[in-house]
Amino acid sequence: MNALYLTIPIALFIAFGAFYVFFKSYRSGQYEDIEGPKYRMLFEEDLTDFPKEKV
Repeated sequence: MNALYLTIPIALFIAFGAFYVFFKSYRSGQYEDIEGPKYRMLFEEDLTDFPKEKV
């Protein structure tokens, strides 16, 4: 029974910490566009510059 007096506050602290981190990232806008990057990857132009061969 004494172990519960220690583990329950630790578990609550970890849970509230996880909720804090989630809501902070949510408010900063990290979850606004979760579909866009996978489609943007397909339509981006190739930005690598390969040396042109002189013929």
